[in-house]
Amino acid sequence: MNTGDMKMEREANIERLIQTLKDEDELVQTQAMGLLEEIGEPAVDKLMVAADDDDKDIRRGSVRVLGIIADPAAVDVLIESLNDPNKWVRREASTALGNMGDPAVDPLIETLKNEDWRVRGGAAWALGKIANKKAVEPLIAAMDDESGFVRGGAAWALGNIGDERGIEPLKKALNDKSSYVRRVAEKFLDKLQ
Repeated sequence: MNTGDMKMEREANIERLIQTLKDEDELVQTQAMGLLEEIGEPAVDKLMVAADDDDKDIRRGSVRVLGIIADPAAVDVLIESLNDPNKWVRREASTALGNMGDPAVDPLIETLKNEDWRVRGGAAWALGKIANKKAVEPLIAAMDDESGFVRGGAAWALGNIGDERGIEPLKKALNDKSSYVRRVAEKFLDKLQ
């Protein structure tokens, strides 16, 4: 088999595995994700396309695998997936972006300005997982967001980053109208002080 044929066969296998992500059996889906992860970088382009598939399970699985592979080329696709109509795809996108590390920091900081609170919140949670101090000031600003989900994500992110600039905003959050935000702030203040 020549190189061109091998490449075509690999691409066909990647396509089959991506389609398997919508199998009704969760074990089959998990195995397909594992195989796609093993393929790694050669699967990234097809996974990025599949992140916009009509089937939510294909989108969710593709986004998850992109986060495991952590190829910076997927950052923009994952940011877009924070807008997905399915909450499980959005959660996977946030987790995947958190796995991307520093290449995702600037796009995520920009995403904190998105009009959708779910997107802003997903960005805050991802920034907290990355824990890059560059995000501290934008996360402090997010502590004043109208959405408790965003404020909770920003509080968790500030606490996880552990920068002293987050102490005063976390103290202020002890009086937040959301009990969740208050609990997160209290938990991290105990650790930071």
